[in-house]
Amino acid sequence: MYGLAKRKTCPDSPLIYIIKIPTLNRIIMTPWTLLGTANIPNSSEVLKLSQRDNVFSIHLKGVRGPLMNSRMYGSELALAELGCAHLSNTKNAKVLVGGMGMGYTLAAALKATAMSSQVVVAELVPEVIEWNKGPLGECAGRPLNDNRVQIHLGDVAELFKTKQAIYHAVLLDVDNGPEGFTHADNNNLYSINSLLAIRETLHPGGVLAIWSAWHDPKFTQQLKKADFKVDTKTVRAHNGKGSRHTIYLARKK
Repeated sequence: MYGLAKRKTCPDSPLIYIIKIPTLNRIIMTPWTLLGTANIPNSSEVLKLSQRDNVFSIHLKGVRGPLMNSRMYGSELALAELGCAHLSNTKNAKVLVGGMGMGYTLAAALKATAMSSQVVVAELVPEVIEWNKGPLGECAGRPLNDNRVQIHLGDVAELFKTKQAIYHAVLLDVDNGPEGFTHADNNNLYSINSLLAIRETLHPGGVLAIWSAWHDPKFTQQLKKADFKVDTKTVRAHNGKGSRHTIYLARKK
């Protein structure tokens, strides 16, 4: 609101009227630009990739809030750093990353393992792989360009049917946690039978690491029933700040 202020410099001087004009503090935000959409297989849900300036967001159509944001990736890095901590000196290690996301977990797994390692990334939604080959890939440093990476397009659960000890670490970030959110079939991935199958694909001492948006003590017990030695870590979404997420660390005895 505009206003008038009176100022008098000395007793005999005339009044001087000063017009006060308020400062406009409104910040004009760049609008989000939709870059692509993708149907989740065997589901009616749709993923949407958007960009604003140099920030990317993947969210579920019709659901408020992002599933992933390129500014908040601390816990995605921690998933690989914690899950692969035992592999720094292991030659020819093989790691499975379940869920491409924005590539941060894949990039961290490559960094945490030797140059002789192989990292398989399993992604159910083909478009997510293509997004990471495009502009989105810059966020994590384009890990798909690393020749140690092998892509599996399809359900990560397919890779647990082998009943052979193949992996030294399995890193799962396929949903919001042990309870399926974006894809109902993910519930089966965390069933006792599935956890037993995953355990069979791990080498002795191998680690199953699972990202979750919350901590569920019942799931810790589920992992123990599958004969894992279990630990949990609380990590923050961004540089020690933001939401608290849980990493379940289940080691094959």
